[in-house]
Formats: sequence, C-alpha cells, structure tokens
Amino acid sequence: MNKLPEWTDLRYFLELARAGTLTGAARRLAVDHTTVARRIQRLEHEFGTPLFDHRREGYELTEQGRALVPHAELMETAAMSALEQLAGKMQGARGVVRLGSPELLGSVLVAPRVQELVTVNPELHLDLLLLPRFANLANREADLSITLDAPETGRYMVTRLSCFRYYLFGSRSYLAKFAPITRKEDLAEHLFIDYVQTQLMSTGLNYLDEIGIVPKRRFCATGMLAQCEAANAGIGLVMAPPYAARKYPDLLPVLPDIVYAHRTLWLVAPSDLYGQKRVRTVWDWLRATVESQKDQLFLPSHYTQQMIEPRMEPVAINV
Repeated sequence: MNKLPEWTDLRYFLELARAGTLTGAARRLAVDHTTVARRIQRLEHEFGTPLFDHRREGYELTEQGRALVPHAELMETAAMSALEQLAGKMQGARGVVRLGSPELLGSVLVAPRVQELVTVNPELHLDLLLLPRFANLANREADLSITLDAPETGRYMVTRLSCFRYYLFGSRSYLAKFAPITRKEDLAEHLFIDYVQTQLMSTGLNYLDEIGIVPKRRFCATGMLAQCEAANAGIGLVMAPPYAARKYPDLLPVLPDIVYAHRTLWLVAPSDLYGQKRVRTVWDWLRATVESQKDQLFLPSHYTQQMIEPRMEPVAINV
C-alpha cells in the first residue's frame, strides 16, 4: 500500500460484511448496489488482497477480510462517538441500531412499542432482527441482542432483562378429545409440539427433558410462531411463554402450577458499542419496555413471585 484507503470505503466494507449481499448493503447505505461493488473493488485494490469471496448465496469474508473487521469497527465506533459528542447531549439519538430478538418476543413485546422510541428520537432507526437463532454479536450481526444465554467470554455489557416461564398449552379442540389432565403422569399419552432437536439455538430450549417429560413429538419447528400455530390447530401440546399463547385465545394452560420451565432473558451488547448514544438509548428503552409488560411473562399465579427478583445493573464481561 502506497496510501491510506478512503475512510468511507471502510463503512461500505462493514455494511457488506454484515449484510452479506450487495443489495442488502446498498439498502443500508441508501446507495445503488453498483456503488457498493465499486467501493469494495477500490478497497481491495488499495489493500492488494481480496476481502470477500463472491458466492452464489452472497459475499463471505476472506481471511484478510475477517482480519480487517475489528480495525474498521474501531474506526466506526470512534466516528460515531465523535458525532454524538459534537452534536451535543441535548439532541436525541441518531443512526441505525440492529436489535436481535427471538421471533415472537420481538413481534409481541417489542414491535408494538417502537413508536414510543422513534417519537422521542426521530433520527433513530431500529432494525429488528427476528432470526431463527440468536444474533451473532461477535461478527456484529447486531448491535445488541436478547438471548437466553449470557456470554461467558468476550467483551460485552450484560444485564438480566427479565425472568419468565414457559408453560404447557393445548387448544380447546385438542383437550376436548381426552380425559382431563390432572397430574403430570397423564401427559404420557399425549402428543407434543417442540423445537427441532438438532436445531436448538440454546440448551435452554430443551425444557421438556428438564421437567421430566418423555414426549411423543408429533410436530417440530425451529420457531415458536409455527409451534403455537400448530398447537392452536389441535396437533398437540406445546410449551410456550404467556405472551406467545395470548395471541391464540383457544390455547389453554395445562397444569400451570406443576409443568413449567423458568428461564432468564439477557440483554447483551459489545462493550465498545454500549457507550454509544444510539445503542444505549435502545438498551434503556428496551429494559423499560419489558419491565412494563412483565404481566405477559408469567401466568397470574406466578406474577407476584417473580416481581421480588432484584433488578440487575449491567455488568461488563472482558475475557
């Protein structure tokens, strides 16, 4: 290299690395996809090495590209921090924030409340990633993520967003076919709906084994929405959180005081992004949003019990 690359080319590089396609990066950057391609070509020429492998399914980082990512991210973080500082603390947050969330939680608890966030911060844009897995923060797929598993390594800020419970539900039509279920042993004769066991995105989703049920799985899906739809259609029983089941009035709880799995939702962000105003604004808003909807995380008989759990302040993981 005889000269430094154009700083803005590195922004194009990061967006392509995150989106994986020229059209996806172009959409984020509000430019034509040919502009993204031209910028990447120029950057590769200046570095003298390919940064991406172009495959049928999209663009994948080469070894040299992966090595460049953390350096480009440091520059992005510095630029965003400078912009926020110069813009002044009295202005609202601005920019794009990518939030990874489980599908139904994001659809039911988060999306309906986004108007509150963007009304106060009109220059803030939220990308809600409803993925069939938890967002990968290590490769900056998202700026922050809701997950069932707190990270044990890496440089992250972590807080407990809330505890919640999965309960067993069945549709009126399904339950009407059988004698009343009065004890856990009665479940041995029933059909179940569950996650695809080879595609579990967290060991925390292996709740049927945990509560001592050997299920006869009739239908499995990688997403909770499909499972609830199948349960509502009368295919079998399903474990689901209350906010999921409440979308389906015909789903009734089964043995809610006996059969349940207690879980924790964690909110996680890379340490270097946590201090940015746009990310911290979404972080604080999300904590308040979930806190205000705790009645959707537990059935009524458990609501008082879960409220005594102390609020956890964010802690840093630097391993």
